[in-house]
Amino acid sequence: MAAVTETMLALVPSYGAWLILVATFCSCLALPIPASLLMLAGGAFAATGDLALVAVSAGALVGAVAGDQAGFAIGRRGGSALLDRIGRDATRGAVIAIAAEKLAANGTSAVFLSRWLFSPLGPYVNLAAGAVGLSWITFTLAGVAGEALWVCAYVVSGYVFASNIGDLAGTVGSMIGFLAAGVIAFGLGLWLWRAARARQTEPKVA
Repeated sequence: MAAVTETMLALVPSYGAWLILVATFCSCLALPIPASLLMLAGGAFAATGDLALVAVSAGALVGAVAGDQAGFAIGRRGGSALLDRIGRDATRGAVIAIAAEKLAANGTSAVFLSRWLFSPLGPYVNLAAGAVGLSWITFTLAGVAGEALWVCAYVVSGYVFASNIGDLAGTVGSMIGFLAAGVIAFGLGLWLWRAARARQTEPKVA
């Protein structure tokens, strides 16, 4: 994975906004693409004049919003059956469980916060939002607002701290990994607890 990340970072000066657009689109569909690090790099190259800041920001935002919409559409088409199929895997089932829990509590906040603060949940919130029938307008407005904050935070950070981009990228990578591990650990606990509760409530056959 490290080699792939290094290769993609090396391509940023050449392909710029288009590469970042594809990266954010894929990351919003749960593909293992280092979109946050690529946005940092895009901001850093914009600071040196190799890329245009507006183009990098626009590419990142368009890709992210398009990825969200694709995930939402897949969830809407697949419905609860899709969530059940994805949830058969313990790890993904755990994340789906958290996504569904957050959507049930407050759909707008769940969508908004999962764009930037709890980004590992984002792709699964997209699927769950479509599957449970969350309003498209609500999803889109909250999603665009959250993605704009995500893009701004990373691209501007790369632009401002261009001279220390290596240290910043390492710190961000560690934070993302820690957050993802925390989300999965919490989700596994919730998933196992629900499974145990479901077994307890099943009618006993004499």
